[in-house]
Amino acid sequence: MPTAPLHDWNLAPRDAIALQKRLAGRVERADRLAPVRHLAGVDIGFEQDGAITRAAVVMLAWPPDEDGVFKVVEQVVHREPTRMLYVPGLLSFREVPAALAAFERLRVTPQLVMVDGQGIAHPRRIGVASHLGLWLDLPTIGVAKSRLCGRHGEPGPARGDWTPLVDGPDDEVIGAVLRSRVKVKPIFVSPGHRVSLPTALDWVTRCLGRTKLPEPTRLADRLASRRDQKRGE
Repeated sequence: MPTAPLHDWNLAPRDAIALQKRLAGRVERADRLAPVRHLAGVDIGFEQDGAITRAAVVMLAWPPDEDGVFKVVEQVVHREPTRMLYVPGLLSFREVPAALAAFERLRVTPQLVMVDGQGIAHPRRIGVASHLGLWLDLPTIGVAKSRLCGRHGEPGPARGDWTPLVDGPDDEVIGAVLRSRVKVKPIFVSPGHRVSLPTALDWVTRCLGRTKLPEPTRLADRLASRRDQKRGE
């Protein structure tokens, strides 16, 4: 599924930050979703001390079967040299190029994408899920294991309990801290692009299985961790 170029990736950190501020205004925080037939999970990581970026995409059919098991329709792992050194707040400039290359090899276009990372829960309101959503022009949701910015209380103890993640002097709501499993640390859910926070929470909750993470990102993480995968597979 090829995408039209949004911008150049070869940017100095100062220029990348300026670009983030401009792109943040293009992120849509209201729902604009087609009926979901396919749902993608994305996990992006690094190998060889950060020299190689690895992106894994798992395409799932929606809905799952009566036992809650998702059918895997496609899966891709793409590896390429990392484009940018690590700079706090600019992780998407390291991660998204590899993710885009993985999406280009998919035969099926998803109607919704869950990304292991932040959406608008980012100091400049454009984390990896939002940045990827703008490039793909697809609805995206950020599902992170830890907080990047903002403040929050402790969610309730039951699965599905959540509390707002807020930031700034006006307590802008930028995400939710979700208890995805009883007696387990919560996860951080935020809209990426073309998805509201209530809808993001609803989809993440509907995709929870027996583990902490929703099945799309859990399966992408499992695919990414397979050491027998070769570059470009």
